Amino acid sequence: MNQQNNLRSKVNCQRSIVSQEGYVVLLTVLIVGAVAVGIATTLLISSIDAARSAEVEEWSRRARGMADGCVEEALEQIRDASNFSGYGKLTLGSDVCSYNVTNLGGTNRQINASSTVGTVVRKAKAILDKVKPINITSWQDVIDF
Repeated sequence: MNQQNNLRSKVNCQRSIVSQEGYVVLLTVLIVGAVAVGIATTLLISSIDAARSAEVEEWSRRARGMADGCVEEALEQIRDASNFSGYGKLTLGSDVCSYNVTNLGGTNRQINASSTVGTVVRKAKAILDKVKPINITSWQDVIDF
């Protein structure tokens, strides 16, 4: 009976060791899995941010091009009629810009152009001191007019 108890005790001890090793392995797998999910989530969020940044950069380039295009269109209007002042609009595909030519007196003109693409707004401002021939004294991107 004593031998039987010793044998049972050894078997129970071995089962306990195997059971503890199983828990350690399971816990290790869970920890490694959680770390892998965290890394994958971080990479996914970084990729989404990078794609969004690229999209906003593209919108900014297009909006800048449209605003400059509107200044060019306003210059054409002035070239065609030196006394031109007023508003205009230019559309290229889905992109739209608008411009306003203001007579500052004499042959001085100011052109304000604005374009919005996506969520990006770009504005350009040009100053002319002569209209025949056109002389541009300033052309710059501005935050506001």
